[in-house]
Amino acid sequence: MRRETVARPDAIRRHNLGLLLGHVHRDGELTRAQLTQRLALSRSTIGALVADLTESGLLDERVPNGGERAGRPSHVVAPREDGPYAVAVDVDVSRVSCAAVGIGGHVLARHAVANTEPASARLTATLIAESIDALAQQMKPGAWPVGIGVSVPGTVSRTDAMVEFAPNLGWRDEPFGKLLSSVVPEGFAVAVGNDADVAMMAEHLRGAARDCDDAVFLMGRIGVGAGVIANGSPLRGRDGHAGEVGHNVVDASGPRCHCGKRGCVETYVGDKALLKLAGRRRLPTSESVAALFADARGGDERAATAVRTVARSLGHTVATLVNVLNPERVILGGSLAGVFEFAADEVAAAMDEYAMSVAHEAVQLCTPGLGADSTLLGSAELAFARLLADPLAR
Repeated sequence: MRRETVARPDAIRRHNLGLLLGHVHRDGELTRAQLTQRLALSRSTIGALVADLTESGLLDERVPNGGERAGRPSHVVAPREDGPYAVAVDVDVSRVSCAAVGIGGHVLARHAVANTEPASARLTATLIAESIDALAQQMKPGAWPVGIGVSVPGTVSRTDAMVEFAPNLGWRDEPFGKLLSSVVPEGFAVAVGNDADVAMMAEHLRGAARDCDDAVFLMGRIGVGAGVIANGSPLRGRDGHAGEVGHNVVDASGPRCHCGKRGCVETYVGDKALLKLAGRRRLPTSESVAALFADARGGDERAATAVRTVARSLGHTVATLVNVLNPERVILGGSLAGVFEFAADEVAAAMDEYAMSVAHEAVQLCTPGLGADSTLLGSAELAFARLLADPLAR
């Protein structure tokens, strides 16, 4: 006879604690009454769960202005700045950006290191380890890190945090998760993900795709990649390689790509393409691309033409994604946000030409609701995952 597994009281309690903490993490401060309604639990059970989370230093609870006797207002449960925080890291070609992110997705501190050229995996791990101390010095006494989440512009193994291929960093089969674990303080949990994937995660949680279960985040930097939410869940593919848009070939006789092929998407859409079209022999940094956009807005015709040219290629790329994935929303991040803001008409015209009419008419194009922090905040979610699953695991 087959035996069924029975959920024990402690397991149920841990599950409910994770649910409650997750609601505050996603939505910010909530009253006990709101939590009671959302979780469909009794007021006394909610009170006990809140007490556990406040005693554990995870959340804070206060009485709203007006005092205990002003109509007996429901207590407010909120994140605390001296509580847990994630060390979030965004590795890009020219910069390693780090932040301390608290419950609720609040950026509490920042630290960044600029590079003149892509850093090796080992050097990047060292820079991150040094940033942990720099962030800790900015935090309130008592605050404690739950782990490290890192985004990289490349494909990442879902099982062992191996960065299999990050061409713009020059990394191939780098055991980055292990490298980082070896240089950070003992006990630090390390998680690594693709930059577009984690940006999509953050935008779906609290950004431009929060109310949308079919969305694409198209990330444009030196490279181009996509993070996809399908039916409310991340679309990763068998090995986690889904969304590698940048190396789709659009013209086999086009420019040579560093991957070895010709005519890849990122030779037409990425930061290098923008700068090359504008005749600027500069490193493709966020600063040099921002300067190009500023000049285009200021009337520099060559810069404006470069942006419009990339916009047409961007529209073609988005049309392909729309035809294949039929998303409700496409979020254009990184430098693609600047392209769209300057030349939305050119993007739309290319979509009219290349996208199926039914899918095109239904899709919405927008820029990230979280601005430039989508990737950092998504990296923080990688680090928070264990805590949210079991708040007592600390």
